[in-house]
Amino acid sequence: MAKELFLEIGTEEIPAGMLPIAMRDLKRLVSKELNAGRIEFGEITTFATPRRLVLSVADVAEQQQRQELNLSGPSVKVAYDVDGNPTKAALGFARSNGVEVSELTQQETDKGTYLFLSKVIEGKPVVDELPAIMLKVVSSLAFKKSMRWKDMDVRFARPIHWLVALYGGEVVPFSYAGLDSGNESRGHRFMAPESFAVSGLEDYVAKAREHFVIVDPEERKQIISQEIERVATEEGGDLNVDAELLEEVAFLVEDPTPLCGIFDEEFLQLPDELLITSMKEHQRYFTLADSEGKLLPKFITISNTRAVDPDVVVKGNERVLRARLADAMFFWKEDQRRSLESRLESLKNVVYQAKLGTSYAKVQRFTVLAETLAKQLDPEVLELTSRAATLCKCDLETGMVYEFPELQGIMGREYAMIEGEDPRVATAIYEHYLPIQAGGKLPSDNVGAFVSLADKIDTVCGCFGVGLIPTGTADPYALRRCAIGILNIVLERGYRLSLPQLINQAVSQLEDKLNRSVAEVSADVLEFIRLRLVNMLTGQQYPVDVVEAVLGADFDDVIDARQRVQALADMKKQQDFAALAATFKRVGNIIKDGVDAEVVESAFVENCERELFVQVQRVQQEVVRLMASGDYPAALRSIAELHPSVDAFFDGVMVMANDETVKMNRLALLTQVAGLFSGLADFSRIAA
Repeated sequence: MAKELFLEIGTEEIPAGMLPIAMRDLKRLVSKELNAGRIEFGEITTFATPRRLVLSVADVAEQQQRQELNLSGPSVKVAYDVDGNPTKAALGFARSNGVEVSELTQQETDKGTYLFLSKVIEGKPVVDELPAIMLKVVSSLAFKKSMRWKDMDVRFARPIHWLVALYGGEVVPFSYAGLDSGNESRGHRFMAPESFAVSGLEDYVAKAREHFVIVDPEERKQIISQEIERVATEEGGDLNVDAELLEEVAFLVEDPTPLCGIFDEEFLQLPDELLITSMKEHQRYFTLADSEGKLLPKFITISNTRAVDPDVVVKGNERVLRARLADAMFFWKEDQRRSLESRLESLKNVVYQAKLGTSYAKVQRFTVLAETLAKQLDPEVLELTSRAATLCKCDLETGMVYEFPELQGIMGREYAMIEGEDPRVATAIYEHYLPIQAGGKLPSDNVGAFVSLADKIDTVCGCFGVGLIPTGTADPYALRRCAIGILNIVLERGYRLSLPQLINQAVSQLEDKLNRSVAEVSADVLEFIRLRLVNMLTGQQYPVDVVEAVLGADFDDVIDARQRVQALADMKKQQDFAALAATFKRVGNIIKDGVDAEVVESAFVENCERELFVQVQRVQQEVVRLMASGDYPAALRSIAELHPSVDAFFDGVMVMANDETVKMNRLALLTQVAGLFSGLADFSRIAA
């Protein structure tokens, strides 16, 4: 009979951002350990609140699965000496498997006679295995930041205060962090801190609710969403919907209660985005707007307690917000005493990165890159692009951004507008930071896009140049995000440019800081970005082998590469593609790097050679024209017309003939064939 496995780890308040990851890790770890233990199980459910991580595994078997093993040991020649006595090899194999040598059998294989052991491992009662499994699951949970407490040699996101572990309602005994597992959970820290006994998930969820804890984050999110909409309507406003904030707040509380507060209307002089960002980032407040979208002097906060007098809580929040907004108002007025441009020189005193120099030097470098992009792609915005690149980091030296770092770019845009800069320049100052996250908003204009590309390329090239290369999950300079941002901007805006040339220019500007050659760094950066493009395209459901084949042939123009991927992916769906790919792979395998020689018609021996040559001459000019125009589907169709002639060639001749002249001529002919598709894709990478 299957039973439920239940686990709760009770802690001090864990930061909201860690909890979704912890839920996923908890599910992954218990699945891994149960599978390794040959234990059948059903659905896994995980929940989290700031003070607890919860796991329920349905239908966990009572007995491990029986395991039949057929183990191969050493060869008989090695296992026994000339007198027939077992050697160390035979003895060791038997001992490691808990049997005597006499229990081993001999079996004939293609490689000779070997010792074998047929072994049956009977399943043990699961209840005996669970304590070790639970201990391993809890101790294996890792966090981006963890801590120690007391004098114990354990680490967790926050100190653990209780452990509940049950199997079929009975305690699974294990100890961790100085605590013994039991069957008692705890309620809300302030409203119901007492312990209560539980027997499983259903019982736990019901009793936790009675103790002011809603354990399901999705339920908390739904409650918060409904309540803030209700309060906004009651206050005569429209909610500024923020899914990211809603997600975070749901993991900050166990019993959400909405409260509405106000702030002085004088603060509405500040830009809406400043007010919204400040209230979101520092206070986790939801904001309201009127029917015309104008910000209202009101906010909604989600309390984790049901206060006896809510007005006291509201006034406390209003007091904190008033102080923060007063600071913002001070910086807003003070910053406007100096222009953005006057702050450029101050960037000489700001270290961007110890090995890469100051922020001023970085601005100078990527301004050149942005100007290059503008000259190539949209010369009419060259002046605007240069101006935006020059000013885009100047707000880093304002009091507002120093106090509220999350407002970088936003304040630069606002101050630029006040100072009368061209609106496209002001917008670009903000948009050059885009995209901020995966799938995020991209620059809306060429000016912002050029500056964003230049800044990101300089960042990636600079870090690679001084050895600050991402390893594993460590990417302190967010280079992967930069590379993905570069690709998304290029693809979204359809920029036809040579990425290798731009990278080489960026690396060349850093030559005095490099610890390797310009060519080596440029190649590494290009490969880094290529791998990001591989991931992006395969994530869009293009076949992996098609993406690798195209990008392995030529990766210069990203737009061109995507078009070739699309064309080849469409062709791969055709019934005869496998045979076509196999033929072209054979061509590539034979010529490898090809031969640098002209095809001599007089050296042909067989009609199939002459026929292939005629067909290549016919198709070649058409393929060149089609590829030049970017009509890759048509180019591939033209190349495919050679398939019968190439097959007939392989059937009719031996390429590596004894006559050197004939052999070289045939290799030269195949080199011409390969040249037709070499710029499209590397067919050697196409899966059969």
